[in-house]
Amino acid sequence: MRMIDLRGRKGLVLGVANQRSLAWAIAEALDEAGARLALTYQGERIEENVRALASKCESSIVHPCDVTNDAEVAALFDTLAREFGSIDFMVHSVAFARREDLDGAFHATSREGWRIALEVSAYSLVALSSRAARLMNPETGGSILTLTYLASQRVFPNYNVMGSAKAALEHAVRQLAFELGEKNIRVNAISAGPVSTLSARGISGFTQMMGYSRERSPLRRNIELREVGDAALFLLSPLASGITGTTLFVDAGYHIMGL
Repeated sequence: MRMIDLRGRKGLVLGVANQRSLAWAIAEALDEAGARLALTYQGERIEENVRALASKCESSIVHPCDVTNDAEVAALFDTLAREFGSIDFMVHSVAFARREDLDGAFHATSREGWRIALEVSAYSLVALSSRAARLMNPETGGSILTLTYLASQRVFPNYNVMGSAKAALEHAVRQLAFELGEKNIRVNAISAGPVSTLSARGISGFTQMMGYSRERSPLRRNIELREVGDAALFLLSPLASGITGTTLFVDAGYHIMGL
């Protein structure tokens, strides 16, 4: 039985793609805690998946949102204002880089590839947080959470420009935490270890990455999706009311290892 009760709280989860996505693991945990959710999708290709998953939630709405489209972002928050009135949290699980900018050499990253990766994966948090903050009550406060990876600090072959995007994302977390703190809004990140999601499997050598992490992590295993969901539930709840600007590692301890 869950000890965290989010009944009466409402929030937005961006980035649900399928039942193996980290965003869905977080949404499941929030739903079980009683929160009312809004889920987004980008494009018709995954709309059916997201709507099917949303139907499993006790109370949810589904809305399209391409984070590179200002009109769609504005329409999303107009819908939230109309349906929810206010929100208590936002989960940002959005990242993208072109395949050629992950498979090739980092020094060959194109100007356009760099722009796309950082716009989608990092700037989107800034733009969405600005909108979300307007719907959060300064008296009760709010919480914003994003997902990052250790490649923001260390070299992981084939992660390439996405590592740069995650570094920018983590800086944005700290800057937003500082600026939104006066509005009683907390901003944090979870750095998850390698876990078999659809997007992760698109990284060349991902299977070897999981194996190395399993062998070297203090817990001698890979993490599970639900462990990320539970950590997110904590950070988005009042139990984490004193935590902001922080990256919480959920990686079986791998980030502490030197060898």
